[in-house]
Amino acid sequence: GLQLYTAEGPEIVRAVLSTGAKVWLDLKLYDIPNTVARAVESASHLGVHMLTIHLSGGSEMVRAATAARANNMLLLGVTVLTSSTEQTLREIGIDSKVDDQVLRLAKLGVEAGIDGVVASPHEIKKLRAEIGDKIKIAVQGIRPSWAEPGDQKRFMTPREALGAGADYIGIGRPITAHPQPSEAVAKILQELS
Repeated sequence: GLQLYTAEGPEIVRAVLSTGAKVWLDLKLYDIPNTVARAVESASHLGVHMLTIHLSGGSEMVRAATAARANNMLLLGVTVLTSSTEQTLREIGIDSKVDDQVLRLAKLGVEAGIDGVVASPHEIKKLRAEIGDKIKIAVQGIRPSWAEPGDQKRFMTPREALGAGADYIGIGRPITAHPQPSEAVAKILQELS
């Protein structure tokens, strides 16, 4: 994610890729179209599997990003952050329910050629009903049954999210903040088996 990439830069991506693993580079890019396009191009050449951009940057930015991707990299559009509520949306001038805003941005992304969207697990069913299988759905706000929600407002367990139809799940702090991250991963895998 952004914290690790900011601290370690592209070298951490290269190190992970050298193990044979795939990288979901969750940078949530949001800038003018040209800047986002150049960043997408750079990430493509790094060899990452998936990269995130904010769909709230608008269709011009998203089209520039989709045109700049290469090497079969999947471009995922962030809809509404999982820490956001309707109150958060009102604070920034959006008078919509969260799930309506998620759907509005997802449709914008589909029209602009995005490969998938990032949402909370609570929006999966509505997204599938409206958009079908045209795009991948990646969800954040995943908290194993034993983890604290932290600042996440719209979350589910890994099993619940996959059962709801998520293609990808992102699990951050339950692993990275755990005193033994490998133990946390093992517990999550056990919870899924």
